[in-house]
Amino acid sequence: MHYYIISGESSGDFYGSKLIQSIKKSDKKAKFTCWGGINMKNQNVELVQSLNNLSFVGFWEVFLNIKTIIKNFFIAYKSIRETKPDLIILIDYPGFNFRIARFANKLNIPVFWFVAPQVWAWKEGRVKYLKKYVTKLFVIFPFELDYFLKKNIDSYYFGHPLVSTITLEAKTKKKYTKPVIALMPGSRLQEVESLLPEMLSCSSKFSDFQFVVIGVSNISVLKYKELICDHDVDLLFDKEILKITKFAIVCSGTASLELMLYNVPQVVCYKISWISFYIAKYFAKVSFISIVNILASKELVPELIQSDCNPTNICSKLRNVMKNENNIKAEYSRLIKKLGRNEPYDDIIKTIQNCLRG
Repeated sequence: MHYYIISGESSGDFYGSKLIQSIKKSDKKAKFTCWGGINMKNQNVELVQSLNNLSFVGFWEVFLNIKTIIKNFFIAYKSIRETKPDLIILIDYPGFNFRIARFANKLNIPVFWFVAPQVWAWKEGRVKYLKKYVTKLFVIFPFELDYFLKKNIDSYYFGHPLVSTITLEAKTKKKYTKPVIALMPGSRLQEVESLLPEMLSCSSKFSDFQFVVIGVSNISVLKYKELICDHDVDLLFDKEILKITKFAIVCSGTASLELMLYNVPQVVCYKISWISFYIAKYFAKVSFISIVNILASKELVPELIQSDCNPTNICSKLRNVMKNENNIKAEYSRLIKKLGRNEPYDDIIKTIQNCLRG
């Protein structure tokens, strides 16, 4: 069977690689055509497009890169027509993947979506496209299952993909004499360029801690070093260090949830262009940007957005987090129990394969 898998972000690339591993267990002759990053590439698949050419955040940022995005649509349409896959698995990345779902529907190719678009947060009108174009939807939060089932969308929840992946028992090889504060400025270049300088400004204010920047593979080492400049921080490209991390400053996104699973109290930061911000604010239906706070239904961890995300505020909120460390961790524990400990990949693939067999 020929599987066509599209992800447009680092987290989706990781989830995609796990899905591929599950497929290989039950389908020894499986063929893969993918859009993603290093994790999917390491599964020896045909990679059509890499993350470097895919990941843009914000309305204005998308507009500035519209030529690249339109080009990617035509690349995808041509690739799908030529490869004629048996099915398409879309992972998150809704701005792009909704159009792919519609295109696949015209070709009578079944579409399965993993990591639901957050239509419960904004752009709820897109629910009708999920109903029209998607065969089955696999969600990653329990509350999403209730939401989409009420919308009459064939939906499943088998657990959050990160919960079973992250273990705290194993120890990292990296050792420090001081407790660690991790800086996680995002997986997109525009996020890193915007947030890392603000985060780094705090490093001189907390001399009792070792600051560590956690980089991503799709952004060059030279870019990180250019931004770090003469700040006394380490640069690492794996997340093993989170097992011994005391606190973190993080870009809003999947990494915020990861920190919760690693039991690391955090300050959440977010910056996009002002045009994109006001458009997003107009459509938003939720009070928080961090999934941790959305799950908690309150501001468990501080959020600093746009101009509020500056060195003074980051340092102040970080001190508050240090004071509330025990309360935050206790709430983390409660939220993790709600997510469950199941690994979803095998169940997702089994459901897909059973569907195709009829």
